Amino acid sequence: MRRSEFQRAVDDEFGLRAVSLLSDLSLSGVGHRTAVQALADGVDPRDVWLALCVETDVPESRRHGVGRLEPRRR
Repeated sequence: MRRSEFQRAVDDEFGLRAVSLLSDLSLSGVGHRTAVQALADGVDPRDVWLALCVETDVPESRRHGVGRLEPRRR
């Protein structure tokens, strides 16, 4: 997952709450850091996304493949 895909996924899932969740919520899956701290420390955005999903009870059906743009049509 690229950083841009991470941001799209977060924005789509959490909307206006995204900014506060990223900076305030401690995620046990990434060493009890916030998403902002984990990304700054070099944690893979996919790992941060999955940790955020676990902490906020995002259903598994909405965890995988989100944030990707539709492939270009030729």
